[in-house]
Amino acid sequence: MSVTISGRFDAGPARMAGVSLRFVLDPDLTPELREQVVALWVDVTNAGGAVGFVAPVTAADVRTIADPTLAAIAEGPDRLLLGYDGERPVAVLIFCDNRFHLKAHWCVLKRVMVHPDTQGRGYGVALMREAERLGRELGREALHVTVRDGLGLDGFYQRLGYREVGRLPGALRVVPGDDRDEILMWLDLTPSAT
Repeated sequence: MSVTISGRFDAGPARMAGVSLRFVLDPDLTPELREQVVALWVDVTNAGGAVGFVAPVTAADVRTIADPTLAAIAEGPDRLLLGYDGERPVAVLIFCDNRFHLKAHWCVLKRVMVHPDTQGRGYGVALMREAERLGRELGREALHVTVRDGLGLDGFYQRLGYREVGRLPGALRVVPGDDRDEILMWLDLTPSAT
């Protein structure tokens, strides 16, 4: 499924104009695309992004998580959403199935990332709005993300309608002596919740 999103996205107080991304859900995970996703992951991490690692990382480091993650997408039930600027993938997130029938009505968004050289263009907002739209289309009633405290990411998600529903104190050890809370964020997708 390929969708082009262009125009304005409400990012809370600021509006992002001129955003033009093409989104693809469940792209063919060719070896080239796998390498592009790993390269994006490395660039995001090394620019300070909180996507499972602490900088500095190499492609080999990232592949320890990327390979099983991409296998779970290729084999199902997880799903990959890519945002393209032209032919270049610059935005990624994964719809992770809970793999438990009592939680089938919602899913976790993981590895949410936008390439650092595209920051400030509204791509993060566009990516999350597309995830929200697809979540509804896929029959999900809610989306869940976890956020590393100390980076201000919780404010980004709050501006998009997510609410903090809990914290795991000190759950993320960035380096010895620097433990961060893991913030649990939730977005209701049901009509009565909006």
